[in-house]
Amino acid sequence: MRYLDEFRVPEAARELLREIGEQRAGGTFMEVCGTHTMAISKAGLRPLLAPDIDLISGPGCPVCVTADTDIDRAIAVAKTPGVVLATFGDMMKVPGSDGSLASASAQGADVRVVYSPLDALDMARSEPGKDVVFLGVGFETTAPTVAATVLQARRDRLLNFYLLSFHKVVPPALRALVSLDDFNVDGFILPGHVSVIIGSDAYAFLPDEFGMPCVVTGFEATDILQAILRLVKMREQGAALEVEYSRAVKPEGNPKALAVMHEVFEPCDAEWRGLFVIPGSGLALREEFLQMDAGCWDLELPEPSRDSGCRCGEILCGRIKPMDCPFFGGRCTPDTPVGPCMVSSEGTCASYFLYSEDADEPRGGGE
Repeated sequence: MRYLDEFRVPEAARELLREIGEQRAGGTFMEVCGTHTMAISKAGLRPLLAPDIDLISGPGCPVCVTADTDIDRAIAVAKTPGVVLATFGDMMKVPGSDGSLASASAQGADVRVVYSPLDALDMARSEPGKDVVFLGVGFETTAPTVAATVLQARRDRLLNFYLLSFHKVVPPALRALVSLDDFNVDGFILPGHVSVIIGSDAYAFLPDEFGMPCVVTGFEATDILQAILRLVKMREQGAALEVEYSRAVKPEGNPKALAVMHEVFEPCDAEWRGLFVIPGSGLALREEFLQMDAGCWDLELPEPSRDSGCRCGEILCGRIKPMDCPFFGGRCTPDTPVGPCMVSSEGTCASYFLYSEDADEPRGGGE
């Protein structure tokens, strides 16, 4: 892993911080990816930056942006007799209108944590008397693997394997964000993992149509600092799309992964927590795979819950920071989460709770 050593040199980080501090322009920059949010918090970068540079988090955690109504449908699927719902572990505690997958499991639903969609495929093979539903949550990073699993299930003629797809794609959400009247951000730190799949060209509309500076960035501290330096310079030099993470990201992305994803999925409208229904921002199974689509099942869903006071939606849009929520660190902790931003290992609230430079300040205890 020699190349990683090049991005973990303390002297390089100090030099980048010095150069950032010498720039005349500051700005508010949004890290779109939840992994970036966690990396920034863990490395303690925010307090090291110049006072006129502010980093805020965006809707880059797929667990966090999954809507209440989607969680409600997943719970209803899990409670269906004869069904096994296979899910990644970070979805278990995400609250819906009436409980979570964890509470449904405690009440007798067959919910199983897996590490890969292929684990769910193995369940379908080994338990032919059960209908196995894989809960597909993620961005373009995970969608190709799920698509390949669907293709394998069809080749194996596994009639008891189903998919509940809540997959989302990033570019339409960014378009929706920058189109908001109250969106006040000076540049994007764009996701690395997603960009490996879709390529940097997918974001060309940001500088071309909206004059928004953006940098596709890796996950080491020096990667992130290099991106911030580039964004600050763009404040004076003009908006552009740059790729700091060129060791992994190509302009065209990964054609093979994209081909598999497009073979199985087609764009659909999707609801994003904190935003709204964004056209073309979801991934639905194509017509030839509808027999595997658990999203088409006729299920009784609860009435959407009333506003709990959780402010995750505003956090995901960059309108507030976690400490501005009255529940943060009091009623809402990783052990007792009120909202998804505290549930996910990449959630903004979880990252601030674990690593925040403001940890010694009084935290909310709202009821």
